[in-house]
Amino acid sequence: MKHLILFYFLSILSIFHLKAQVTLTADGEGNTYELINSVLAPNYNVVEVPDCNHTSFGRHIDELFDNDLNKNVFRFYIHTSNDNDRCIKFDRQRNEIKAYDKSPNNLLGIQGERVIYKWKMKIDVSFQASPNFTHLHQLKSVGGNYSSIPMYTLTARKGTPDKLELRQTSTNDQETLKKINLSLIKGHWVEITEDITYGTNSNYSLKIERIDTKTLLFEYENSNIDNWQNGAEFVRPKWGIYRSLINVADLRDEEVLFADFSIEEVTSLSIIDSKKTNNNIQISPNPVRETIIFNQESLEHFNTIYIYNVLGKLIDKKLTIRKNKIDVSNLKTGSYFFVLKQDKKIVSRNTVIIN
Repeated sequence: MKHLILFYFLSILSIFHLKAQVTLTADGEGNTYELINSVLAPNYNVVEVPDCNHTSFGRHIDELFDNDLNKNVFRFYIHTSNDNDRCIKFDRQRNEIKAYDKSPNNLLGIQGERVIYKWKMKIDVSFQASPNFTHLHQLKSVGGNYSSIPMYTLTARKGTPDKLELRQTSTNDQETLKKINLSLIKGHWVEITEDITYGTNSNYSLKIERIDTKTLLFEYENSNIDNWQNGAEFVRPKWGIYRSLINVADLRDEEVLFADFSIEEVTSLSIIDSKKTNNNIQISPNPVRETIIFNQESLEHFNTIYIYNVLGKLIDKKLTIRKNKIDVSNLKTGSYFFVLKQDKKIVSRNTVIIN
């Protein structure tokens, strides 16, 4: 029976890409910060808001029912006075949500991994952008020499006319990849799809579609671009409004709406891949109940473990192995497929039985 299950699982892998998707959807008034944290970093805080200096206003992210989408959405407030950057920096303002090192591993982008980010957004028809920066989304590295500057940024900028810009860098010098007239998205719900393979000479694309008319407003794709900053541990997404106060006279109080955040890991595994690798890393015991042990010598051969169930669903991803052991007590009884990678390369596949 176990051999039949494994054969069935390998057949699935030979045809489909395996996906793990996390979604964050507004569910109505109240407990908005708690909802966001429960998805992006359970028991921790991913909400970066200017509440500390503007307590009289209350929470700067809430939820409301939107008649155009016919569903609940998130509302991000930012005010020209009182609001700042977490009472740390006062020449800028930040109201953002993010993934970070306390987030589940499947929300963190690592080298060799493909991730699709999707979300809906609406800025007001009278939205005013700074001539310096008004970021609405970022992909930002953690660790390495260039972690202070976002690798990708979707930003609004005042000009003649105002623009929405997609900017990128793999070092510390951003360039504009593409820009459109900001008026194309003002006052309309748009859906944004960002598809990235993390690594050098890799694929990146971003599309923006107006939801009511299905009009494609923005499209950029590059199959040979550097999507990794040297020394990075992982990449995290950020959404919200983060703007400069240097030219505050150009700004006004804003309400930016977001809905239906999605982070989808796409891990391509196939029988072709398996023919190129050997199950040369032994684990014990197997079957196992709580703790898997690796030979100390094998640890240098891999740095990431992907755990799939027999239906091909990505259950967990482990970036670090402490004392050559990993805890699997959270897994239910059954058979699992462990895929061990060294950066992009699959070095071993192991079937593990949890009892």
